Amino acid sequence: MSFNKALNDEEVFSEMKKMVAFIRQEALEKAREIKVKADEEFNIEKAKLVRQEAINIDAAFQRKVKQADVQRRIAQSNNINKSRMTLLLTRQQMLDDLFAESRDQVLKATKDKSKYEKFLADALVQALFRLLESEVTVKHRKADKETIERLLPDVKARYEEATKQSIDIELLDDYLPTDSAGGVIVAGNGGRTVCNNTPEARLAILEEAMLPDVRNMLFGQSPNRRFFN
Repeated sequence: MSFNKALNDEEVFSEMKKMVAFIRQEALEKAREIKVKADEEFNIEKAKLVRQEAINIDAAFQRKVKQADVQRRIAQSNNINKSRMTLLLTRQQMLDDLFAESRDQVLKATKDKSKYEKFLADALVQALFRLLESEVTVKHRKADKETIERLLPDVKARYEEATKQSIDIELLDDYLPTDSAGGVIVAGNGGRTVCNNTPEARLAILEEAMLPDVRNMLFGQSPNRRFFN
């Protein structure tokens, strides 16, 4: 058989079909290889994106949780402070009402003539002993002027007998308010030394001194207090 024999048309066509089939097969395999590699790279990239998005979503969720917790704490603190303020205001109102009632009782007590006259005399003597001046002025209610004028001789005698010193007492025309509980304001040393011996002033001192005990009686001891006298 000779290798230089020319191929007829049918043989040429057959060979061309074989070459085309080979090339097509190579192309298909190459295409499959490219697709597999592309799918692999796509899946890797998709996994990265999904993982990153999951991280972002988790971070955003944690931020939301922290923000919600902060808002909850703020709201809780505001509610506690509001409740505490309401409690303090309620307690203060109770104390104000109690002391207001005490002042009303003091005003009623001064309407007892005999007891009030004794209080005026004792208040004057006490003020004189506190000041220990030779000259004093006395401020009082206009309605008490006659009573005080009647009490002055005995008041001066009590003071002078105890101190062995004479004293000059001047009643002022600058009166205390008519709706006050009465009493006296005695001044010496040219008005620079003053003893306020009115029921209101004495009650104010008493309120301040007894306030801790009154609070304890009404509301009990504070759980936040660490030291007790």
